[in-house]
Amino acid sequence: MGDVVGFRRPKPAAKAEGNALCSRGFHKWAIVQEKPFEVRSGKLITLYRCLRCGHQKVETR
Repeated sequence: MGDVVGFRRPKPAAKAEGNALCSRGFHKWAIVQEKPFEVRSGKLITLYRCLRCGHQKVETR
């Protein structure tokens, strides 16, 4: 016998799982330590990446 294939449609909550918060601006930021210092401007930078969608933002100090 082969694998059993489900014929039910996925529920809307299952289709949009994890994307609803990010699309409304509520990202789950985590610090990435790839580039701690910007050489051209001489400032410390912090790179953040969203754990859900992968969007990135940079903060300089």
